[in-house]
Parts: sequence; C-alpha cells; structure tokens
Amino acid sequence: MSQQNTRPEALATSLAALPGALVRPTERAAKGYDLDVSLTPEALVPAVNVLDAAGYFLETITGVDWFGEQAELRKAAEAAEAAEAKKRAEALAKQAEAAAEAAGAETAPAAPAPASAAPPVEQTAPADKPPLPEDEIEVVYDFNHFQSRHRVVLRVRTPRSQPQVPTIQTIYPIAHWHEREAHDFFGIVFTGHNYLVPLLLPEDADFHPLLKDYGA
Repeated sequence: MSQQNTRPEALATSLAALPGALVRPTERAAKGYDLDVSLTPEALVPAVNVLDAAGYFLETITGVDWFGEQAELRKAAEAAEAAEAKKRAEALAKQAEAAAEAAGAETAPAAPAPASAAPPVEQTAPADKPPLPEDEIEVVYDFNHFQSRHRVVLRVRTPRSQPQVPTIQTIYPIAHWHEREAHDFFGIVFTGHNYLVPLLLPEDADFHPLLKDYGA
C-alpha cells in the first residue's frame, strides 16, 4: 500500500469523477464518518484503488438488507398521490361553490334535487400495478486514514436475488476475511474471491442469518 497523502477535498473529487458515483460530505459527529460515497459495482474497485493510493486502511465490510424497500416506496408514493388528488378535488369544489354563490347572489337558491335525480357515479376499474422493482442488498465498506483522522464509507447496491460485487482482496488482503463474513451473513458473492467458503457458519450452511426474511 502506498502512503501518498491526499487532501480530503482532492479525494472527494477523485471519487466523484468515477462513473455513477455520488459523493456526499457528512457531519462526523452525527454520522461517525466524513464522506459517504454511493457507487455502482463496476466503480467499486477503482474507488478502492483511489483510497489505497491515498493511504486509507480498511476497517470492515458489512451489508444492509433492503428487503421490503420497494413495497414501502410504492405505498408512500400512492399515499402522496391520493393526498394530492384529494387536495385538487377540494380546491375544485371550493371554486365551484364560489362561482355558484357569485352567480346566484341576487336570486333565491334553488331547491336541492332529489337523491334519485343525482347522476350516477362512474366506476372505473383500478389500473393494474406494474411489478415492483427488485429489492437490493447494500454492501458497505468502511475506510479510515490515521494521519488525517478522515473516515470514508463506500456503498454498493446489488440485486437481492443475486447479490454480487467484485472482491477487493487483491488490493486489501484483509478483505479476504471480511468478505467471507459478509457472505456468511448476507449471501453476498464476492466475484474473484479465491476461497469464499463459510467463515463463521457450518461448512454445509445454506442460510444467511442477517437477511430480513431468514426463518420466515
């Protein structure tokens, strides 16, 4: 590992230049790290090379299971759409009421029509909902720099049904153990890893205990 000193600002610029990267400075006192970086799987290894060249060391690799996220996003979007539709309907009703009052200001109000004369309410069949996008697993890498006391988090999302990201053990050999642990708990496949066998689970384990639907 080289020990080239890189200022945090220059590091953020280098990471932001990677295709698909999203770099967000954060408050260390609130988050525990200084830079939050979202990456595509293809940009992971180049980003790790940038951190290695700047003298950062790898603290840990873990995962986040976003099981149910897409259903919650759809639910929230539908609730917002319904609230907006209700707001528009109330505004139109108020406009119609104000127009009726203005038009009939000098005339006696007409008797209300009997209920039987009310026009029928048109019933429309609900539109078929498109299938939900697939939920994802997020792989989280924590890096630190001793001299500058600067911490960086890399985040990579991958489809939950086939979670795969490239190994970084050829850059940081200690990742060999971290990746095996993450594979144990989340089922993440680190492509290119030379010995991705259970580290903490039984050798014949076919389950991943930190997945949210484990045991369901």
